[in-house]
Amino acid sequence: MTTGLKTTMKIGLLGAGRIGRIHGLNVAARGDAELVAVTDAMPEAAASLAAATGAKAASTEAILADTAIDAVLICTPTDTHADLIEQAVSAGKAVFCEKPVDLDAARIRRCLEIVGKSGKPLMIGFNRRFDPNFAALEKRLRAGEAGEIEIVTVISRDPSPPPVDYVKRSGGLFRDMMIHDFDMARFLLAEEPVEVFALGSALVDKAIGEAGDVDTAAVVMKTASGRIAQISNSRRATYGYDQRIEVHGSKGMLRAGNIHETTVEIATGQGFRADPVQNFFLERYAAAYRAELDAFIAACNGKAMASPTGLDGLKAQILADAATESAQTGKPVRVDLGAK
Repeated sequence: MTTGLKTTMKIGLLGAGRIGRIHGLNVAARGDAELVAVTDAMPEAAASLAAATGAKAASTEAILADTAIDAVLICTPTDTHADLIEQAVSAGKAVFCEKPVDLDAARIRRCLEIVGKSGKPLMIGFNRRFDPNFAALEKRLRAGEAGEIEIVTVISRDPSPPPVDYVKRSGGLFRDMMIHDFDMARFLLAEEPVEVFALGSALVDKAIGEAGDVDTAAVVMKTASGRIAQISNSRRATYGYDQRIEVHGSKGMLRAGNIHETTVEIATGQGFRADPVQNFFLERYAAAYRAELDAFIAACNGKAMASPTGLDGLKAQILADAATESAQTGKPVRVDLGAK
């Protein structure tokens, strides 16, 4: 779908925090896009990023009303996403939004109805699909190298837990952290899960448990044909940011491992020793953030379909809700991801 955008896209950034800053700097580094304006609830954050990128600090209202701005990147708190998406597409702008669209699936559905009527591209920031290693694995999987898919394994463990204040407003581990892994499992399975079973514990920080959440979790999902996906999450990995995927199939296995700070190893009589794995998501997925921006701009210029879509965001949210319910009840939960 062609949106009639200019050769140099003009982009507005809503939210200049940690992830907004990454996206803003990535836009500013491109030759085919220009970061025009930045807004943030903290004026100093917007001013700082504007100064670093040559953009101007402006209000959300001014960015959405500016007809010269072709697209917006939404990197604000979760509870603002759906409203901002609706306002942006209604203002005739293409939208990239960080996950999730909302913590409530019904609210996401209402938002997607408005997006659909607008005809404007909406892309959700499941950046891990664009990691060069994970993307290469998926491409080889689709080419049949591992044969028929039997088991997909996704491991995601953070170096340390977030503050409890963040946990209280996050929607819980399954909706906040594991939602990336639900999307990755769907991306690799190529078949929708129909059943979800989850277990969770608070083993890392008892304050997280007291806040009603878990910090250690495992999920098993099954598709209609019997394919299985298993996801392991922890809010603590003493050895760094642990990000691995594995797909076992009828012909063999495809695997993508962690990225270390360097590829240097030392071998002695005591064995082999390597440098630590990268310790934070911003450095681990730096290439992925650039690649997803490539994909968004291509979609805005009519060269590709926007993906991951808002529907992908909805389906990951439905799986996160099912996992939350399963962990609370101790029972598997049936899901129907074909329902819109």
